[in-house]
Amino acid sequence: YFLGFKVNSGEYKLMGLSPFGRHGSPEVERFRQIIRKELFLTTPDGGFQLEMSRFSYLHSLRMIEDGVWEQLFGMSVRKPSDPILQTHCDLALAVQEVTEQLVLDMAAQAKALSGADRLCYSGGVALNCVANGKLLQSGMFKEIYVPSSPGDSGGAIGSALYAWHTFFKGEKAAPQIAAHNRSAYLGPAFSEKDIQSIIRKFQAKAQQMPDHNALCNIVADALQKGAVVGWLQSRMEFGPRALGNRSILASPNAEQMQSKLNLKIKFREDFRPFAPVVAAEHAAEYYPLPYGANYMEFVVPLKAPHRFDLPEQFETLVWQEKLQTPRSPLQAITHADFTARPQTVSHDTNPLLHALLLNFKEKTGYPILVNTSFNVRGEPIVCSPEEAYACFMQTDMDMLVMENHVFLKAEQPDTFKEYFQKRNFMED
Repeated sequence: YFLGFKVNSGEYKLMGLSPFGRHGSPEVERFRQIIRKELFLTTPDGGFQLEMSRFSYLHSLRMIEDGVWEQLFGMSVRKPSDPILQTHCDLALAVQEVTEQLVLDMAAQAKALSGADRLCYSGGVALNCVANGKLLQSGMFKEIYVPSSPGDSGGAIGSALYAWHTFFKGEKAAPQIAAHNRSAYLGPAFSEKDIQSIIRKFQAKAQQMPDHNALCNIVADALQKGAVVGWLQSRMEFGPRALGNRSILASPNAEQMQSKLNLKIKFREDFRPFAPVVAAEHAAEYYPLPYGANYMEFVVPLKAPHRFDLPEQFETLVWQEKLQTPRSPLQAITHADFTARPQTVSHDTNPLLHALLLNFKEKTGYPILVNTSFNVRGEPIVCSPEEAYACFMQTDMDMLVMENHVFLKAEQPDTFKEYFQKRNFMED
């Protein structure tokens, strides 16, 4: 709220803004001290207690009293329409670093109490993949599992499992690995009849590919040339992140791809990062992942061979300059601090997307694509073919793939231009 993002919605934006803070700067350290001394108290076992005189959400419909925080931090509450300044980035970094330390402290206490060498955890903060990455790199646990929907929406599955095991004495059978890795694809799928219905309704033009090899080849060709592709396949993902069945795909090394996706496709703030999807057998060449990351649950550093040297004054640059500084041939998926949030895909978890990644590797040398959710700012991820076609027509996407049907923007009729009138998503 204080940084101008929507409560219970924009926490991931704060996390995405944090790499543009000035690491190790006196300003970030000052903010950290204010947070730790004025906003909550901590205990050595990872516990914490908020200083409720600084918060107002228990007795009003607002999170804080603006004047109290403005006095604490020496800046005004940022309105959503206000520009993002370097001091906002520094505060975001301080908040993120404090959050990471709390997660590490609580995990250490859990390990001390349980003696367990594997951790399964959820809750809204489990979506903080930067903190998860720090926990992974700490080596505290042999394995860390975060479900595809660790926030409130995943509570329904937990409740069902609790009832099954506790009240109905259901067997706790070990799941098959392949089934576990596909467990996010729980949503609806759509038939050939559904796609043909959309083609007729909108007089759309589409080419039906004869097989998956032909499909992957034509899509990889387009991606190599800088096309942005909407991708709808099989069952929809369960959870807040697109995992390759309702995705927008693009080349990670196409020039200015991050800006193009943010400003012309997603209609969102240009600092927002994008995540890579990588063929599992090649992931270790790029990222220090000891095992798969099926749900984009960890942020990890890009390995040194794939980095560019940064200018000596990089940490002193304002965030807009950091964003534009070349840092990797995989610029669109590499954050300002050389990190990324990869999803690993194998033939077992998502065979068609895996085949596309290998086809793209044959053409470019990179088994990696940009993978972002198939939606625009303020809208949910598309589910149905009609929603996918509408999103495709309202943006500057070049190609839409629905199952084995390929739609090219240049070939679509003008008949429904008014129907798909572009909205000003930045004002929504």
